Amino acid sequence: MAEECTVYYFEPVASQIKSFPPIWQPATIVSGDTVAQAKWQSISGSIPTNIAGTPSGNFSNVTYTPADPDCWWSYHQCVEPKLEGIPPDIAVVPEPDTLGYGFDDGPNCSHNAFYQYLTDQNQKATMFYIGSNVVDWPLEAQRAVVDGHEICVHTWSHRYMTALESPDAFAELYYTIKLVTDVTPTCWRPPFGDVDDRIRAIANALGLQTILWKYDSNDWKAGTGNVTTETVDANYQSLIDDAKNGVFSTEGAIILTHELNNYTMSTAMKWYPQLKEAFKYIVPVAVALNNTQPYVETDYSMPSFEQC
Repeated sequence: MAEECTVYYFEPVASQIKSFPPIWQPATIVSGDTVAQAKWQSISGSIPTNIAGTPSGNFSNVTYTPADPDCWWSYHQCVEPKLEGIPPDIAVVPEPDTLGYGFDDGPNCSHNAFYQYLTDQNQKATMFYIGSNVVDWPLEAQRAVVDGHEICVHTWSHRYMTALESPDAFAELYYTIKLVTDVTPTCWRPPFGDVDDRIRAIANALGLQTILWKYDSNDWKAGTGNVTTETVDANYQSLIDDAKNGVFSTEGAIILTHELNNYTMSTAMKWYPQLKEAFKYIVPVAVALNNTQPYVETDYSMPSFEQC
């Protein structure tokens, strides 16, 4: 058996790689991809034209009206779109005393111990996968489906989506949907939470529901700026304290955590027993939403909330 994170050849990906954008580069519609081009043309007329953000995520010099006309999450954590016909973002779950459990930025090539831990705990989660990671580690992505986790899109190259031109934002979602394992997700999470009504409109046209959060572990920032491992522990503890104090007696929570590296996965395992004690239910977001059909394909289903 090969060691974790050893690069390998996988024919189903290798044979199709030219049909996708270069990995870890901002996605564009691939030249000659008439299907993608036709899809974009079919929806482009309904997409707003404003560009909100910046590629670096530094919005300090961005001029934007305080009225927040575009429901720009990065500006004021808006989750109720102002564009007609766009459903609200999911930032909490409707079931009381429930944690919508998930992890961003996978699949990670070193996640075997973490996924085995989840299996040993009989714990399913929502995995927000980056398309470029799936190209690099396709078997690791397939494991999540086999293990019963929910798969959602986390874009092709993990950019600030509101900074992208609309056809490129479309490509960031379109190609990731096509590539993620053998299922077609119906959910996505914007990197850094950076979404507005223009990006929501593109996602909605692709059949993707926007999943955000209200609690942030900041695990991915540990060791940068003023964020320490103690900061991350305090963020987990804050969620647990709120759960024990009845904050989620009428609706549940979603916390942002990551499959990014050994630290984030180890920290998730460290805090899981306390989360399990604090919440009555810990389930994938789809289960918390009573969505038993999380994919376009109808031959795959997840349990209802009552069955969890």
